[in-house]
Order: sequence, then C-alpha cells, then structure tokens
Amino acid sequence: MTQPKSPYKSRGGPARLINALRYSMQGLGAALKHEAAFRQELLLCVVLIPVAIWVGNTLAEQLLLIATLFFVLIVELLNSALEAIADSVTLEQHPLIGRAKDLGSAAVMLSIIGAAIVWVAVLTGFGS
Repeated sequence: MTQPKSPYKSRGGPARLINALRYSMQGLGAALKHEAAFRQELLLCVVLIPVAIWVGNTLAEQLLLIATLFFVLIVELLNSALEAIADSVTLEQHPLIGRAKDLGSAAVMLSIIGAAIVWVAVLTGFGS
C-alpha cells in the first residue's frame, strides 16, 4: 500500500532549490520579526564572529568558535518552530505541550553552555 503524497511536497529539480531558499528566507524573516531570543542571539553572533576571527589562533579554532554560534542559532530556530506548532495546537496549559516547550528551552540552554565551554577552552588555550 502506497502512502498518499503531500500536496506541499515538491517534486524536485531547480524549482525545488529556489522554493527551499525562499522558505528558508521566510523562516529567518519570521524569526527576526517574532522571536526576541533569536534577535538577541543573532546580535551576539554579529559581535562574536569578528572576535572569533581575531582570537582564533588557527583557521580550525576560528571555524570552531563560529560553528558553536551557528549551532546556538540553529537550536533556537528549532525551539521556536516547536513553540509555534505547540501554540497552534492550543494556548491553554497542557502538560505535554509544557514539557515539549521546556525540552526545547533546555536544548537551547545546552547549546549555549556548549558554546561557552568551547569559547572558554579556546580563549584560555586549554589543551594547547
């Protein structure tokens, strides 16, 4: 038995790439417009990316520092997506939706802690 195909799923080809880029840009725009945490983290990235280039002793260190910043943004986007879906289901208190939101928040927190650990290690020369 074959599963029915989603009318929202693209067929492929160059049009798929163009649509994917458009959807990605819409997502970034929505995050900038509606998500204060994303805006704050993005501002931090704007400040810290030049710092990463300045303090990283090697290209690998610079890329590692920048990658941790992108990872925080990625996790924040996923958390915001989860919250948007949860809020579309109900705005009332629900234990499972509350748990899902808390788990997403915990993921953001862990990504920030991980980034901080890497930054401290590189800045202090730990392991060199």
